[in-house]
Amino acid sequence: MRWYKTINWEQVTRSYQSDKISYPSYYTSVNYHGIQNGYLNPIAAITYDIITPLATLPSEQWLRQSLLKTITIKPIKILDLGCGTGTNTINLKTTFPKAEVMGLDLSPYMLAIADKKSRINQQEIIWKQGLAESTDISSYSCDLITISLLFHEVPNKISQAILKESLRLLKPKGQLIILNANQQRLRYLKWLTKLFREPYSFTYAQGNIREWLEKIGFQTIKSKPIGGIYQITSAYKL
Repeated sequence: MRWYKTINWEQVTRSYQSDKISYPSYYTSVNYHGIQNGYLNPIAAITYDIITPLATLPSEQWLRQSLLKTITIKPIKILDLGCGTGTNTINLKTTFPKAEVMGLDLSPYMLAIADKKSRINQQEIIWKQGLAESTDISSYSCDLITISLLFHEVPNKISQAILKESLRLLKPKGQLIILNANQQRLRYLKWLTKLFREPYSFTYAQGNIREWLEKIGFQTIKSKPIGGIYQITSAYKL
């Protein structure tokens, strides 16, 4: 809290805010994790790295390392959609130091924290504000796209739009990896979504990532349960 109070948030976030961005109603009409204004509140950015390990048992880093182990290609350009405070993005840069790595998120506050973390690690990462479902990134430009702990925080139709956008962005033979809650298991844990005040988790649980990927045109789709209530899904663009 002392650190939070010493930051000029308007100044710090200015460089991450794009004039082209219009915040969608699904993002502004809910209070993620019970925080007023959700991720458009700097308190959400300050507390994210404290709260997330509590919700990602047995270990947040273990889950994220499991994502890294799912990568089967040698990427030159990596995009981390919905990067939040950049933990996964930084792990990707550490694993592939020669690759160009970009983290995209809608919250300038989350990006400010992500940039601070990457500077501490002395890593050169591109941080960009944008909508994961409608980026202005060129088609066929990414070898690897990761989406970590995002789909339970947006409506299902937005998740499917993000998958369509990912297919557009990937090069042929590019890989997409999704880390999120296992939908079948989450259906029986409605109390958990209430505990963490996740506004879209229950509707997310009614969907099926594999079916979404198949419908959109991804190939070689594989999902595996991991860490109790989580799953990792890998798919490719042919």
